[in-house]
Amino acid sequence: MAETKKKPGPARLRALMPDLIALVKPRRGQLLAGLVLIIISRIASLALPASSRFLIDDVIGRKQYDMLNPLVAAVVLATIVQASCSFALAQILSKAAQRLITEMRKKIQIHIGRLPVAYFDTHKTGELVSRIMNDVEGLRNLVGTGLVELLGGVLTAILALVVLFYTSALLTGLALVIVVGVSGALFYFFNKLRPVFKERGKIQGEVTGRLQETLGGARVIKGYRAEEREEAVFAKGVDRLLANILKSLTGVSAMSVSAVVILGFVGAIVMWIGTNKIIEGTLTLGQFITFTAFLAFLIAPIFGIVSVGSQLTEALAGMERTKEVLSELREDQDPERTIDMTEIDGRVEFNDVFFQYEEGKPVLQDFSFVAEPGTVTALVGSSGSGKSTTIGLIASFAKPQQGTVSIDGIDLAKVTLDSYRTQLGVVLQETFLFDGTIRENVAFSKPNATEEQIMNAIRIARVEEFAEKFPERYETIVGERGVRLSGGQKQRVAIARAILADPRILILDEATSSLDSESEMLIQAGLAHLMKGRTTFVIAHRLSTIRRADQILVVENGRIVERGSHEVLLEAGGRYADLYQRQYDLEKNLFLAEGEGDTVE
Repeated sequence: MAETKKKPGPARLRALMPDLIALVKPRRGQLLAGLVLIIISRIASLALPASSRFLIDDVIGRKQYDMLNPLVAAVVLATIVQASCSFALAQILSKAAQRLITEMRKKIQIHIGRLPVAYFDTHKTGELVSRIMNDVEGLRNLVGTGLVELLGGVLTAILALVVLFYTSALLTGLALVIVVGVSGALFYFFNKLRPVFKERGKIQGEVTGRLQETLGGARVIKGYRAEEREEAVFAKGVDRLLANILKSLTGVSAMSVSAVVILGFVGAIVMWIGTNKIIEGTLTLGQFITFTAFLAFLIAPIFGIVSVGSQLTEALAGMERTKEVLSELREDQDPERTIDMTEIDGRVEFNDVFFQYEEGKPVLQDFSFVAEPGTVTALVGSSGSGKSTTIGLIASFAKPQQGTVSIDGIDLAKVTLDSYRTQLGVVLQETFLFDGTIRENVAFSKPNATEEQIMNAIRIARVEEFAEKFPERYETIVGERGVRLSGGQKQRVAIARAILADPRILILDEATSSLDSESEMLIQAGLAHLMKGRTTFVIAHRLSTIRRADQILVVENGRIVERGSHEVLLEAGGRYADLYQRQYDLEKNLFLAEGEGDTVE
């Protein structure tokens, strides 16, 4: 991004030209039709000022009254033509612009949705929403009436210039020098303003992102009485946005004022010289009035540049931001991923894996293990030890910098994601539900599932225990992120979703962390049924939930420090035994404390 900012205006514009051409090319027919319409409209608009000379010099001056009716009829006809062209222009180009905006939003959403997980880790949701919804808005001025109106104004100015030179070369030359000077200055100022518009999009994304977080975390904010702090954060953000807008408004206003002042001087010069020519008899009154009217057509594009130019500048800034997103490499565009996986057995192997999110801060080092098909592998360790990163590599959310993660002997970094992830089931630590019904959230993993399959997954995950109590049962709306359900209820829905996927590899990242002991025991029975014949990876802080795992990997500081079954690790008396004993003592003390509390009561 820094390099883009350092580029001079013309260089940035040249960099955007391929994108501009790509946008315009499919719509060249509509733009050409719009250009023809605008030319006809502009020519028709010249009828009124052109008739002024004949009206004053011939009809009124020479009393040729027989010319009046044809003259008025020509003006009325030209007005109808102009109005009809303007209506057709709006219908063709305005609708084309809106269709383009819709297409671009779809394109950007598709692209962002296919970006690696790491991209979402470094970009706020609100910023990405702003990229999809706001940055493309300005395109209506590139493909819509804005640009064509500006081009039409320039064409009209050229036509007017011919008439003006024919009427008075001296007056036209003086006016043209000033107009060209003003136009050059305006383009210079717009080039200076473009970074301001680009910065506005960035600020808007940040403000939107924070606002979404505030609204989504309303319960946390109220729980900690942080309303005033969040109000201050939001106020600071919108103040930054206001400062940016005011800066751009000041620039545009300054240009408008400059244009008015300078063009006022043009009018004054034309008035002084023109009057003297009339007195000398070298210019008629009708010619002078016609010249003044056509002069307005010459200088009108300057005001068009001020009004439309700021919109076009904003559109180009939006295009730059959009291009930054579209230049990010999608997961499915990875040239190394060429192997389509058929149905897998589920043998997972880590071979000397090294991974880091930031340079110099390794998360996994010399990480090696094998999970045979149909076995359960549990990962145990303190927070930040590398357990979730291991799960992320198995799900192919990222690729190791060194070593390999292989499935059935095939390097996962070379496998197409669609062919692999269709055989993967995931229940993550942070349960995410969509704002839909319970049934829709369960069926999300397999949209074409039958009712019997959906209900079977619901039964195994014990979702019916709470869903049947709602008036709408399985058609109950869960709310944004499942806010209307408890943590345990959300996890049961997420487990049902994974069960329905019928995966070959199953990942359970704290899948039962939000459940009470009784519910956990019930679901464990369902999960045990699900795990049969599937390679399963489990992360659980409750060590009691992983005692039946075929192998337990104890991870500390990105390394596997112990491995083996529950019994073997307890007998070894190492890190796992220490963790297990501490947790056992903690749960025992909590149980005794609860019992004492009951006695006191």
